[in-house]
Amino acid sequence: MKPILVEGGAATHVGARRSLNEDSHLAEAPLFLVADGMGGHDRGEIASATAIEAFLPLVGRASLSVDEARDAFERARGQVDRISAARDRGAGTTFAGVIVTEVDGAGYWLAINLGDSRVYRMRGGVLEQISVDHSVVQELLDAGQISPEEAARDRRRNVITRAMGAGSSAHADYWMLPAARGDRMLVCSDGMSNELSRDRIAVILRGEAKPQAAADRLVLEALEHGGRDNITAVVVDAVAVSPRMSHEVIDEDTRPRESVAG
Repeated sequence: MKPILVEGGAATHVGARRSLNEDSHLAEAPLFLVADGMGGHDRGEIASATAIEAFLPLVGRASLSVDEARDAFERARGQVDRISAARDRGAGTTFAGVIVTEVDGAGYWLAINLGDSRVYRMRGGVLEQISVDHSVVQELLDAGQISPEEAARDRRRNVITRAMGAGSSAHADYWMLPAARGDRMLVCSDGMSNELSRDRIAVILRGEAKPQAAADRLVLEALEHGGRDNITAVVVDAVAVSPRMSHEVIDEDTRPRESVAG
């Protein structure tokens, strides 16, 4: 049995104001990924597509180890760095994803984030943001200098502090999350999360039985709420999960941090 038997869906849209969709995504087991090419840089669409393409040889595997996922990420970074170096203004992308992995045969989600694309988990009808944005606004929130309400309106929301390419060498964040049957994971670009509140995202995820329908509806509603950026949503459900054989705590220092951003 696979460590996590999954069903996934994905949707993307250029948005209402852009002429080019710089988002790229992958939604094939064991990989559920979103890359958002950085606006203001040359050929962001190539940077995001290149980051995703580095993972394509791993599609179809039952799961990846953490080391395999990290190695693939570093290959992607190297390829994007080369693209960036060949352009006067650089090129870059955010990167976020959920990867099926296992520990002693038990199913785990490996969440990864670099930039302000996001990873969420819904369990028991409750939505939790797993990733923490690498952005100026998130740093101001963490420092208590602005409120969540101010963050939602702040014009610096799109200014990120980490990226793949664009001259950045910052590390990605990783989280190991024990999987449970019924988990619903969402990976999205900021073009979706900037348009929809967390409460609204939760309502949509609870209301749509199939992951493809959920992804379609998230993108549609983000477009209806303004669609100021490219919009991408990847939704993956845990249909069945291999049980854990012990109560051993895995990587106690690596836990999702509750984000105060909506």
